[in-house]
Amino acid sequence: MKWKEFVADYLNFSRKDRIAIIAILGIVLAVFFLPEAFSKNSSLSNNSTPDTTWITALKTLEQKEAESSDENRQYPDDNSSNYQYDRRTGSYSGNSKEELFYFDPNTLSREGWLRLGLREKTVSTIQNYLSKGGQFKKPEDLQKIYGLFPDEFKRISPYIKIEIPGEVNTYKDFTEKVPVENPSAKTYTPRYSVIDINSADTTALIILPGIGSKLATRIINFRDKLGGFYSINQVAETYGVPDSTFQHIRQYLKLENIALRKININTATVDELKAHPYIRYSIANPIIAYRNEHGPFSKIEDLKKVMVVTEEVYKKIVHYINL
Repeated sequence: MKWKEFVADYLNFSRKDRIAIIAILGIVLAVFFLPEAFSKNSSLSNNSTPDTTWITALKTLEQKEAESSDENRQYPDDNSSNYQYDRRTGSYSGNSKEELFYFDPNTLSREGWLRLGLREKTVSTIQNYLSKGGQFKKPEDLQKIYGLFPDEFKRISPYIKIEIPGEVNTYKDFTEKVPVENPSAKTYTPRYSVIDINSADTTALIILPGIGSKLATRIINFRDKLGGFYSINQVAETYGVPDSTFQHIRQYLKLENIALRKININTATVDELKAHPYIRYSIANPIIAYRNEHGPFSKIEDLKKVMVVTEEVYKKIVHYINL
């Protein structure tokens, strides 16, 4: 009984008490949730998108200025004394496909300059200079070319080999006058002897620059397996011969004795065909299978009927086969 009286006295609220309790709860909730609501509103206002119009306008202006500066850049006229490199720029990024090899700047083709990594405009300047009668007498003369950056010259200068007939020392200061007693008797002696690649032995090849005994032996072995060279460019296909080395020795190679050893495709076996470097088993086996099915070849061009004999393969092996 006392418990019911206790509940009736302390847990029964009047209308005023309930209003007071609700008001207190409302104040407590407001104290806890209003600061969080204000912080969200402020963060939303701070995250509003900034005005980037002026940034875009500035980048457009810079791009137009760069393009106009490239268009207004002047190049020298045909006078050889005006071929100077651009001193306003200290370096050039270069070409990712650049390739280094020994070369003579007086005889190098346009494709050769591009292989070295030079830009089209620089190559055109060099070609124009040479076409007007200009000549590079020493490696340092190349620095006078307009548009050739110092780091470009530093990269290619170790590979410059200038050979001028009648001049003994190509690195000498040519402004100095050297007395010659008998100019008519002065002859140009090449640094290396020119050899026939189909008759040369390892001793003759070793003398060439960059060719040691190992590479000389590989060239001879490759020539023997082929049955002889029909083109000087085939030397570059020898395993282990760098392209830079081949470009350097190419001027000392000739091809006069073209007597190729040929294979009869109507009587050759698979083993005989696959021993040739240009045929191998992947081509030899289909050739024999085609011959067994269709009979002997009536003409060499019938090899093109074999599926694996592409036009590229045919152009290489046609020199080494007969009927």
